This record gives sequence, C-alpha cells and structure tokens, in this order.
Amino acid sequence: MAALFGSRVRRLRMAAGLTQTELGARTHVVGSRITQIERASGAKPTLELARALDTALGADDLLIDLWPYVYREAFPDWSRKFMEYSARAVTIREYAAHVVPGLLQTEDYARAVLSVGRTLGSEEQLEERVALRMGRQERLGTPDRPELWVVLDEAVLRRPVGGQAVMREQLARLLGTTAEPHITVQVLPFDQGEHDVMGGSLTVLTMPDGSETAYTEGAHYGQLIEDPDEVRSFALTYDRLRAAALPPLMSLDMIRSVMEDNHRGAKVPSRSERRRVAQEQLQQSGGRQLRGGGRRVPPERRRLA
Repeated sequence: MAALFGSRVRRLRMAAGLTQTELGARTHVVGSRITQIERASGAKPTLELARALDTALGADDLLIDLWPYVYREAFPDWSRKFMEYSARAVTIREYAAHVVPGLLQTEDYARAVLSVGRTLGSEEQLEERVALRMGRQERLGTPDRPELWVVLDEAVLRRPVGGQAVMREQLARLLGTTAEPHITVQVLPFDQGEHDVMGGSLTVLTMPDGSETAYTEGAHYGQLIEDPDEVRSFALTYDRLRAAALPPLMSLDMIRSVMEDNHRGAKVPSRSERRRVAQEQLQQSGGRQLRGGGRRVPPERRRLA
C-alpha cells in the first residue's frame, strides 16, 4: 500500500508539473521526503502530510482515503490481518475484558485508551491512531454494516478511563445502542466468577462465506486463530460468556446505573433471577433470537391488530 500511495503521489505530481522540491515546499517538507514517499522507502507518511499532499495535488481525498491502508502496514502481521478480516465480517462477536471495544468508543475515550500504548511515539501519532479508529466505526452506518454483539466485563464500566466526564459520555454512547438494531450489548457481572477468557479479550468474526476466525488479545499481544477446530472452540467459549451475562435489558439498566453514579446501591440480579427473566424474554420473542429492545408482539395479537 505504501508503494501504491507513492505511485499515486508521483503521478499526480507529474500531472501538476511540479518537481519533488516544489511539492515539498508546498507541503512543508524537504524534497527528499517526497522522494522517500514516492519510492515507498523510509518512514510512512503521517496523516497530516497525506492531507497536505492531497490538497497540494488536488487529489480530491484520494490520498486521504489511501492513508489508513498505508498506516496499517506499521502494525504486526497478525494485527493487520485481523483488521482486514474485521472490515469484511458480517457478524462480530466480542468479549471485552478491560476497555470498551474500538467500534463503540467515543473519540475522547479512544484518545485516553490509545495514549497509554507502549509504542506511542508522539502526539501526532496518537491523533493518527484516533483518526484510524474513528474511521473504522463508519462501517456501522453503511448498508453492509455487520451485526455486532458485545459482552462487556463489569470492570469495563467501573474503570473511569479518561476521567469521569469522558467515561460518562462513553456510557451514554453504550446506552445509545438501543436505537441501533444491529448492535447488542450485554454485561458480564463480577458475581459470575471465573471464566475461560479472564486473561484478555476475545473476538469471533463471521465472514460473508460463513467461515469464522477468532482473535484473542492481551495487554501487549494478540493472536489470530484460523484453524476451524480451534475457532469452533473459541466460538463455544463466547456463547457461554454470552449466556452467563445479564440479558440485554438488564445490562442497559446496569450501564445506566453506573452512569448515574448509583451503582454502589444498585442490586445486581441473582443468577436465578437472570435465568427467569431471560426465559420470559425468550417466551415473549416466540423462541427467536433476542435483541436489546422491548417486548415482541405475539403473532396472533399482530393479526388481531
């Protein structure tokens, strides 16, 4: 992708009748930096430079649109491949142990999370990572948007990432998913005890052809699993987590309680009570898969209406 980006810069520069030195002057870099970009050598262009090149060459956002793909090449192979799979997945099932998943993060929350990375080199790099993460969220608003099912560990709600104001906005974003029928959020409460994914987070992706891929992640590492038998095992693990979590409506109530700072007095329903409510919701749904919304109208009642 860096080579493709460079070839497009060179073609646009020559069409504009500019030398590398002249283009460098217009984008506030030396001419040798333009040479590096066109040859895909040296450091990859920053988002700021990609924007400057796009403006100087009249590229109509072409270089800006290419930049995220160039930037991904700086990530390890397993991370880059996971992002590529995620961009094509029709269903994303995710368990988050420590922070809200990137697809549901607010910009300020994302900035707080990304600012503590060990590989962070500068403020500019931080803003590039934030922009890339926000860009990935755009797919949730497209016609080919994936079905997203997220199970959050209770710790995710309790940890005030970025401070109280940032966290409150983030919790409000989670509550806002009730208006998005393709997103379901559940909370796995502390009282559930130990489980198979305590060491990190888990994502299971379903591709357009029905194949599945799993991805596990810790604080400083990640692993992409493609072996079908292993993926099935991780998918089963995820289903168990989802079954153990609070039902969607109770999960939203818990998120709201934390946001309103009433969580210390809030009573988390017992396991037996959760099972009873889940069974009632399942009966109301006619045996179909539950969403996070309200009750379904029985078929016979719809006919009478």
